[in-house]
Amino acid sequence: MSRIGKLPISFNDTIKIDFKDHLLVVKGPKGEMKYQTPDEVNLKIENSVIEVVADYESADGRRIGGTARSIIFNMVFGVSEGFIKILDLVGVGYRAQVQGQKLTLALGFSHPIEYELPKVVSGQVDANTKITLKSCDKQVLGQVAAEIRRYRPPEPYKGKGILFSGEVIRRKAGKTAKTAS
Repeated sequence: MSRIGKLPISFNDTIKIDFKDHLLVVKGPKGEMKYQTPDEVNLKIENSVIEVVADYESADGRRIGGTARSIIFNMVFGVSEGFIKILDLVGVGYRAQVQGQKLTLALGFSHPIEYELPKVVSGQVDANTKITLKSCDKQVLGQVAAEIRRYRPPEPYKGKGILFSGEVIRRKAGKTAKTAS
């Protein structure tokens, strides 16, 4: 039995929800999101609570119902609270700056890297080495953070690179010189 799919999703007065022809539109203070629900899933919206209705007796119904519920929950949370990802630049001379929707990174290459942020993602840089990304869309935010990290993934010998905040890199021992005996 699906446990996640059966959980109700509650929301407050600041969020407006519209559901017609399997298209869910969620509007809130942080933005607006749309989701085309699968044909097997229906929604019951009443008294500031959303319930996902699917055939939880079949394997496909459990899978699709749980996934739809998770996506809808992330939409409601995103337009009300928003999601945040923090990236740390570790390395000598590594720095970043944001101008509008353009993120400029100096990562030890011969040229600076310019990354255009999507409209739903806003960026902020603190102390030249801490990038804070905010968005109402969890999927887009994670994709942007992964694309930025791909420019300099953390390496295990010195620990340099772009790290997610709180991430711990397992360090390897470097080569050691053999001594003559």
